[in-house]
Amino acid sequence: MKLQDALNRRTSFARRHIGPSTADRDAMLKELGAASLDKLIDTAVPASIRAKKPLDTGKALAEHEALAKLHAMASKNKVFRSFIGLGYSDTLVPAVIQRNVLENPGWYTQYTPYQAEIAQGRLEALLNFQTMVADLTGLPIANASLLDEGTAAAEAMNLCWNSKAANTTSLYFIAEDCHPQTIAVVKTRAEPLGIEVVVGSPQKLSFDAQVPFGILLQYPSSTGGIENYESLIASAHAKGALVAVASDLLALTLLKSPGELGADIAVGSAQRFGVPLGFGGPHAAFFAVKDDFKRKIPGRIIGMSKDAHGKPALRMALQTREQHIRRDKATSNICTSQVLLAVMASMYAVYHGPEGLKDIALRTHATAATLARGLEKLGYKLGNQGRYFDTVLVETTASNATDVHKAAETRGMNLRPVDSTKIAVAVDEKTSLQDVDDLLACFALGKSAPKAHELAHELKGDLDERFGKGLVRTSAFLTHSVFNSHRSETEMLRYIRSLESKDLSLTRTMIPLGSCTMKLNATSELMPVTWPTLNGIHPFAPENQWAGYKELTVELERLLAACTGFDRISLQPNSGAQGEYAGLLVIRKFFQSKGESHRDICLIPKSAHGTNPASAVLAGMKVVVVECDQRGNIDMDDLAKKAAEHEKTLACAMVTYPSTHGVFEESITRLCDIVHKHGGQVYMDGANLNAQVGLTSPGTFGPDVCHINLHKTFCIPHGGGGPGMGPIGVKTHLAPYLPGHPLVKVGGEKATGPVSAAPYGSASILPISLMYIWMMGGDGLTDATKVAILNANYMAKRLHPHYPVLYRGDTDLVAHECIIDLRQIKAKSGIEVEDVAKRLMDYGFHAPTVSFPVPGTMMIEPTESESKAELDRFCDAMIAIRAEIRLVEDGKSPKDDNPLVNAPHTAAVLAAAEWKHSYSRETAVFPTEWVRAQKFWPSVARVDGAYGDRNLVCTCAPIESYT
Repeated sequence: MKLQDALNRRTSFARRHIGPSTADRDAMLKELGAASLDKLIDTAVPASIRAKKPLDTGKALAEHEALAKLHAMASKNKVFRSFIGLGYSDTLVPAVIQRNVLENPGWYTQYTPYQAEIAQGRLEALLNFQTMVADLTGLPIANASLLDEGTAAAEAMNLCWNSKAANTTSLYFIAEDCHPQTIAVVKTRAEPLGIEVVVGSPQKLSFDAQVPFGILLQYPSSTGGIENYESLIASAHAKGALVAVASDLLALTLLKSPGELGADIAVGSAQRFGVPLGFGGPHAAFFAVKDDFKRKIPGRIIGMSKDAHGKPALRMALQTREQHIRRDKATSNICTSQVLLAVMASMYAVYHGPEGLKDIALRTHATAATLARGLEKLGYKLGNQGRYFDTVLVETTASNATDVHKAAETRGMNLRPVDSTKIAVAVDEKTSLQDVDDLLACFALGKSAPKAHELAHELKGDLDERFGKGLVRTSAFLTHSVFNSHRSETEMLRYIRSLESKDLSLTRTMIPLGSCTMKLNATSELMPVTWPTLNGIHPFAPENQWAGYKELTVELERLLAACTGFDRISLQPNSGAQGEYAGLLVIRKFFQSKGESHRDICLIPKSAHGTNPASAVLAGMKVVVVECDQRGNIDMDDLAKKAAEHEKTLACAMVTYPSTHGVFEESITRLCDIVHKHGGQVYMDGANLNAQVGLTSPGTFGPDVCHINLHKTFCIPHGGGGPGMGPIGVKTHLAPYLPGHPLVKVGGEKATGPVSAAPYGSASILPISLMYIWMMGGDGLTDATKVAILNANYMAKRLHPHYPVLYRGDTDLVAHECIIDLRQIKAKSGIEVEDVAKRLMDYGFHAPTVSFPVPGTMMIEPTESESKAELDRFCDAMIAIRAEIRLVEDGKSPKDDNPLVNAPHTAAVLAAAEWKHSYSRETAVFPTEWVRAQKFWPSVARVDGAYGDRNLVCTCAPIESYT
């Protein structure tokens, strides 16, 4: 070997990321009858769309080189002590949670818990989250988290709109003291739906003229004030209006809950429960409702049910609300939660318990009161009638305000300029008496400032006097034993580990989910997430404090543009569904600017992911479905016909490429030409972008806008169902309309409104994708795409004799995933696709995507990260299961008592005294020798989903009540 070659091999991260060795690749290519990997790719990917030159993302960096480069970049950020508030607080992340959840691949590499039997740990943590939220908000039903407070507030407006009383108008009232980013996100959501938003003073709200269908209040307010809204809410209800309250979970340990005030909905962020600032995210929002709205609540709900043996078991409840079923009838386009962050927040509550949370809240309020006392001694007038929780509003002169902010900057502190004469100071659990001294010194402007420790002794009055009569919380919360049992770190560690052991993650086996791309989340990519220079920055800190983030976002936008062929990128959308929505809003704004607001038809293939039609409806468009042919391709004649039919009103077509069926359709350029010819734009769903990078790019073959799933193609981990990121790329003519933000200058010159609360979405996880691209380099990224296609075709070839592959391209090859058809199996044996999914658990595997996009099928995506040995192990398991099915087909195994219909088999079943089945215990739990060597035990038997929906229980209660 040449010395230069040896140097290159030493620095190759791609060899670590890509699973199959050179020998593995050769063996797979031989099985496929392909002369080389390049020949296979030439056959699989249409020549008409192939890239003409290599991917220009630079040479690959070694892991240590990329970390050093990112560290130098992050070091340009200035980590000030931020007292800005606005819904973001600094927090202490318990080390046991940081080390064992946030930094633990056993928690961050899990998939959304659709397969409940191998996700009981995460489901329990999410049930804890729901219980925490329900208890603190005083409302009985909470979901398992949403994206951020702004989008949660927008979802609250949607719920009110979909539940509006007949006598109400299309007006939605927002209190002017809500967070400005929340108001902006709600306005963005309202406009396409024809909702008129009115922002004003709640105290002046009159129901004498037009009755709004809904009201949004902030409690405590954005500037810290505490108002008793009980009578306002009662008046609203008397007139038929619904009321949503945006609140703060820590404040609610001391304040009367929104539910006790009469609110219908409560929303907010759980960020201050042990989740870092992260320059805006990811954070878990919360959403709770009255029982009346449990069938309309957006997002996911975890509910208690029972398994096949009557044992309590958790699952995702009310799944018929998922977008792939309801499509354009869905009330939301949400396809993700912030599960990892919701788990962290719930663990924070488990760690501290009700007394600990109340102590933190009391200490935080006492710190604010000490500051307020000192400010009064300095002669300042305080706003909000002296009622506040953690945020003190200071009234001064314009010149004094300027001097105070300069003094604060000198001391490395950020305050919030409410306007030219008012300053808000928000304290948190990390604020010390020394911080209070420094704050008072800023406001003293050279005079002698009182000392915090002396002021603390002067504090008088109880909470009734501070919050106002009737607003102090007297009701209990977090009474369940889980919040009262884990006080020592030993107990906390064991609890976290016990839940982790119940979940199947990428640390145990491949998760071959079609359309979801569960590839390696490399340790080097994840390490920077916990650096203080990245996760300690407030999203609304002055721009001169985040030069490192500025450089990072510009670099990532450049690299994503190179990978996709688009001209401009927006990093704001914090999920794939948000990316879809943002892209469609950009198209809508583009037509509005041309005086063509009437263009509102969106053509969507029947095979599309359900978030596509849901997003289109939320963006104010009307969905027209385009048929697919027998091979699963878009019916181009039908598309051309409908594009012509709606030529005067055509806004866009949405297309997934490669198709939802896992095929490179030859007609993609023709589709774009047809839509453009009839005046529309082409939106490409980037769910399958990982089959394109380096080989082709959507910006070069026709689409005008595309969202990029960073949690699929660019290695941000799925985190058990979130976080996700869905930046969008656009061509030059759409760039002026990229999403903006009211507090930070981002987006285009004629920006659409913000779609996320923070200007860069979930900014602290962007370095993951940046590290991946840096370490792979252009050649590595291209190689990864080729191997993903190789792996998928190899699996399709091995499985086809046993399970027919449903769709292939014109060259008889698939793209990066394949669909196997089990419908004939059901017809012959009665065995359902779900039975195969559950039986895979006995073999130690997570099932592929089940019954999407075609009922009765499985969609398999191996990714490039899995070795040939792992692919073979999965194929062997599927072939062995097919043999078990044949025994049923041949009458050698009973239809009602076989290893599939009884799967999965738990350790409790194996150890039972009696065994009445027609097959052996060994067949049940050790179907192959390699399963015996490394057995993963499902903690419950098959879950009865229907029972859980009929008997909806979504919060922790004594186990006895479920049995």
